[in-house]
Amino acid sequence: MRALLERLGFGGRELTASGHSKDFVLRVVQPGLIGLMDGSVSTLAPLFATAFATRDAWVTFLVGLAAAVGAAISMGFSEGLSDDGSLTGRGHPFLRGVITGGATFVGGILHTLPFLIPHVGLAIYVAFAVVGVELLAIAFIRYRYFSMSFWMSVVQVIIGGSLVFAAGVLIGSA
Repeated sequence: MRALLERLGFGGRELTASGHSKDFVLRVVQPGLIGLMDGSVSTLAPLFATAFATRDAWVTFLVGLAAAVGAAISMGFSEGLSDDGSLTGRGHPFLRGVITGGATFVGGILHTLPFLIPHVGLAIYVAFAVVGVELLAIAFIRYRYFSMSFWMSVVQVIIGGSLVFAAGVLIGSA
């Protein structure tokens, strides 16, 4: 495993304050966290707006799937094209783009999957619970790899997620 990580350019010995390889945090964790946060948050408004406006679980699922795929492609290209890694030391742009795009898709699709449940009311409650788990996972990653206070991170991501969720509900209920 160590040889594979060194071959991919994660062999640096410099450690972060949290005790992790700086290369690993910059080249894998950070792009993955950006993607997970964007996918989890940016798809909330269209997903819940659709659920409240249409009361149709299948249509809501399709909108959520489209939002997750679109966000993943957008974020993957944005991350991959943002720099070539030589100036910032953030690694190969293709690998960062794949990591960011993949994490964005995961963040967007997890709370979309409950809308495969035909009863939209139940799907909304399940999706809401999934969003809570996603936000706690994001807070934990920030705590683990970036030496942040876990509870401060929880408060920050819940405030951000709540604002986007509220926007979706308000727009969908209009």
